[in-house]
Amino acid sequence: MNVDWSWQRAWDCLPILLEGFKITLLATVLGFVIAAVLGLAIAVLRRTGPAVISVPIRAVCEFIRLTPLVVQLLFAYYLLPQFSALQIGIVVLGIHYSTYMAEVYRAGIDSVPKGQWEAAHALSLPTARTWRAVVLPQAIRNTTPALGNYAISMFKDTPFLFAITVVEMVTAAQQYGARTFQYLEPITIAGVIFLIASYPTSILIRKLEKSLAY
Repeated sequence: MNVDWSWQRAWDCLPILLEGFKITLLATVLGFVIAAVLGLAIAVLRRTGPAVISVPIRAVCEFIRLTPLVVQLLFAYYLLPQFSALQIGIVVLGIHYSTYMAEVYRAGIDSVPKGQWEAAHALSLPTARTWRAVVLPQAIRNTTPALGNYAISMFKDTPFLFAITVVEMVTAAQQYGARTFQYLEPITIAGVIFLIASYPTSILIRKLEKSLAY
C-alpha cells in the first residue's frame, strides 16, 4: 500500500465519497426529524401520562440509552428483513437519539417558570392549549441549541450504519480503499467532509445559544 498522498487519487475518489455523503446526510436529516418529534412525545407523556404509561416508557428509554447503537442496528436489521437497510438505519438512529432528546425536552419543560403554569391555570386554559401555547414554545426555545448538538452527534454516528450494509460516506471510502489498496486519500477526504459539514453548524449553534441567552 502506497502511503504517499496523490491528488489524482483524491480527485478520483471524491465523486464516490459525495455519493456516500448523500446517504449520510439523508440518514441524519430524517433521523433527526424522527428523534425530535418522538423525543418531544416521550417527554410530554412522561410528564403528563399516568404511571402505567410513564414507567414503561422510562424503562424502554433507559434500555435504549444503555445499549450500543450498533447492537440496536443489527437487532432491527435481522428482525425486520422486509425493510431496506437504509430505512432501518434511519428509524433506529431516530429512536436511539429520541431518548436523549426527550431528556433535553424534559429539562426545557422544567425550565418554564412556575408562574407561567399558574397564569395558564388562572385563565382556565385547557390543558392542551396550555402546552401548545404556553409551555412548549418556551421549552423548545430553551432546548434548541442542545438539540442542534445532538444533530451533529447523529451526523458523526452515521458511519455505524456500515454494520447493516448501508454504504454511507465512510463505508464508501473503505470500499474504495479495498478496491485500490489506497486508503489514505479516501479516509482523509471523508474526515475533511465531516469537518466542513459539522464546523459551520457548530458555530451556528453557538451563536444561536448566545442569542437565546438574552
